[in-house]
Amino acid sequence: MTLDDLRVFVAVCRAGSLSAVARELACTQSAVSQHVKRLERETGVSLLERQSRGVVPTHAGRILWDAAADGIAGLDSALRRLGDLVDGEGGSVRVTTGGTTVRHFMSEAVVAFRQRHPKVSLEFQTETSGRRCFDALAAGNLDLAWVTLGSPVRGIEQRPVVDLPWVLAVRADDPLARRARVEAADLAGIRLIRLPQSSVSGTRLDAAFTALGVRTSSDTGVADWDTALLLAELGLGHAVVPALPGRRAPGDADPLRLIPVPDLPPLTVGWAVRRWDALSPLARIFADTVADCVTASAPRRA
Repeated sequence: MTLDDLRVFVAVCRAGSLSAVARELACTQSAVSQHVKRLERETGVSLLERQSRGVVPTHAGRILWDAAADGIAGLDSALRRLGDLVDGEGGSVRVTTGGTTVRHFMSEAVVAFRQRHPKVSLEFQTETSGRRCFDALAAGNLDLAWVTLGSPVRGIEQRPVVDLPWVLAVRADDPLARRARVEAADLAGIRLIRLPQSSVSGTRLDAAFTALGVRTSSDTGVADWDTALLLAELGLGHAVVPALPGRRAPGDADPLRLIPVPDLPPLTVGWAVRRWDALSPLARIFADTVADCVTASAPRRA
């Protein structure tokens, strides 16, 4: 049993596919299978079960997966921290998040962090959903994930940073643009630009409308909050989106208006890590810097 065997096995369990891991590692599917078979010979148990859409760990496989994933992540973290010691003032902080997060939540913090730690490398890995951010974090190659917080995820610690109130984005010439606030009931029957259905924010918004007994409809879907705002600005629909920190409030000459919807529960965003007590000092400093900057510029509920 080698460390490579365990790394490949963990990757297969996470991906649910031998072929996907083979592509990732630029090797053959047979080579990936050999790593798993070697583990099965040494443990004396079957570790994977084939299904129509790939493979899943057996009960025994899940036991090994959990232990190996924790061990590999801890080892990788230790090796990186040893590298930071060798680099002296250097080192790296690796973050995974959505495509527009750095602009909305981290731009000020990145500048402040780089001014204080100019020799530290900041590396960002973009993912298309919170679920993929969690998967990337669990793989052990990253320090931090900035996500919309949702249900607990096994093996991941989540720490809220800020609650974002919801706003209705409309063009300035829309009748609703003259309102100081909008009630959720006012949106009944209005066609809204739909947030990604697989996203936590989209799921939370749908659940909030359902809880309030408000039925909305949609014929347009988007991949992120920025696109929803753009379509609303172009007059292609109404969008209910989180009020983003640091975003300049529209002025009289702007075509877009952001109207508070105070009866919708706020959306919580923040950090996720494998273990806070295992974070490197640099990663902790960056996480705290982002939290401080976001909190200072966060919009307040109406």
